[in-house]
Amino acid sequence: MLNEQVAKLLNTQINKEFYSAYLYLDFANFYKEKGLDGFANWYQVQAQEERDHALLFMQYLQNNGVAVSLEAIDKPNIVLKENIDPLKAGLAHEQYVTDLIHTIYEAASEAKDFRTLQFLDWFVKEQGEEEKNADDMIKKMELFGSDAKGLYMLDQELGARSYTAPSLTL
Repeated sequence: MLNEQVAKLLNTQINKEFYSAYLYLDFANFYKEKGLDGFANWYQVQAQEERDHALLFMQYLQNNGVAVSLEAIDKPNIVLKENIDPLKAGLAHEQYVTDLIHTIYEAASEAKDFRTLQFLDWFVKEQGEEEKNADDMIKKMELFGSDAKGLYMLDQELGARSYTAPSLTL
């Protein structure tokens, strides 16, 4: 049986992951409206990943006999004007999610819930990758985004991203 506080935090994380997917769909929409289909594709793939993360948390709770409670997903309220705005907001959001995962990890550690710690190890690693990807995109936009040809090439690069399902076993 999962510790009550750990289970509550895991359940809350489901909603946070669905919000992340919703936020990234908002970013994809912003880029689509700007004609940057590659950037839009990158964030559509990112949204799929976040949705999968939510489903992994759901499955973990269900596998451990904990009822899942889905909450309403907030509307993203970030004002996007410049091409770099979603990238910066994305990095800040990933840092926020990392803090959430660390909070769950700390609670599981205090509860000596080793199974949940092992489950969360994948997410800790994933968040490191997410933050690096977000930071790399900002750097590339700062380097190439003000040049039309550079922006075009970056958009083409991001358009090549394809969805890969997570390889976490529960």
